[in-house]
Amino acid sequence: MLEIIRIPVLSDNYVWLVHEAVSKETMVVDPAVAEPVLAEADKRGWKITQIWNTHWHPDHTGGNAAIKEATGCHITGPEAEKDRIPTLDTLVKQGDTVRLGEVVADVIDVPAHTAGHIAFHLAKEKIVFVGDTLFAMGCGRLFEGTAAQMYDNMQKLSKLPSDTKVYCAHEYTQANGEYALVAEPDNQALKERMEKVLAARSRGEATVPTTIALELATNPFMRASSVEQLAERREAKDNF
Repeated sequence: MLEIIRIPVLSDNYVWLVHEAVSKETMVVDPAVAEPVLAEADKRGWKITQIWNTHWHPDHTGGNAAIKEATGCHITGPEAEKDRIPTLDTLVKQGDTVRLGEVVADVIDVPAHTAGHIAFHLAKEKIVFVGDTLFAMGCGRLFEGTAAQMYDNMQKLSKLPSDTKVYCAHEYTQANGEYALVAEPDNQALKERMEKVLAARSRGEATVPTTIALELATNPFMRASSVEQLAERREAKDNF
């Protein structure tokens, strides 16, 4: 029922345009900017009816106001960050659900990158929109939270079905993989993945979405065995 379109914007952001065929509703995840998102929807004959925000950072919310002005769409985002996202209409937190036509998403609290960061899990469709919490072979920087929180986030996400597709918000895969090879130099699955990533990037191709299974095999943050190990790896990546 869903079509998901990747819209590359800024230097390395991805905005996700999501169309639900039955209701003909169209939603945007984390619009950094408005113009290319509106243009893509218009090209496809889709009317944007919703925006879902995972966190307050401007490269995830910068297009909210202009898209809302152009379409009258409804904006949903984290209750804990309502003061930092003035365009929100509906505030959500862990345990709440959001609907796009016939599709239902569960809200998961994943604080650490920002204090109120959330993810949207579409269980039936085996999809999760994670913003800047989980990346291909990486995780978000700890700007407003702790390693313990990020470790807990990795545990939550690792329990999703292994074939769940993970839609993150940046093309960071190659850089993340270069650090991952340092963190886990004997990881054969990681070596094989990096060969594919390098080939894809040389062709100008995107490397996301990823899957929970692939991250469990190759992501040094999701594979961290303790809070302490995640903290060590995050600090090492920050200085890599």
